[in-house]
Amino acid sequence: MRAVIQRVSEASVTIDEQVVGKIGRGFMILLGIHEEDTQEDADYLIRKIPLLRVFEDAGGKMNQSLQDVGGSVLSVSQFTLYADTKKGNRPSYVKAARPETAIPLYEYFNEGLRKAGLVVETGEFGGDMDVALINDGPVTILFDTRDK
Repeated sequence: MRAVIQRVSEASVTIDEQVVGKIGRGFMILLGIHEEDTQEDADYLIRKIPLLRVFEDAGGKMNQSLQDVGGSVLSVSQFTLYADTKKGNRPSYVKAARPETAIPLYEYFNEGLRKAGLVVETGEFGGDMDVALINDGPVTILFDTRDK
């Protein structure tokens, strides 16, 4: 799995002019699921993300986690994180998991974050979404479970 995590002051997902997910302070997570990913990959991210210390403490040092600051998560599935751009100019997405694999893992990931005590809003898997965010910092962190 690949997770692009952006520390945000706010973020939202809109589909057909309807806001379907919205958060204030927290993480905007774009989640790409590889065809070989399993619940073990999701569990790794579920353990790491709530405790990722990228929020500033009273001294201005990035030393607080999402849980410490009471932040929320906006989770959006993003198969294009597995784009292969080696040949030509049109990316290939053959390494991205098919929906029958990706949807259950995406839902498992979101539910795992909820069980960790986080408020999790989502987009719509496979939906044509407009994503808006204010990247706070900017702070952007990339997790790839192949590198764990």
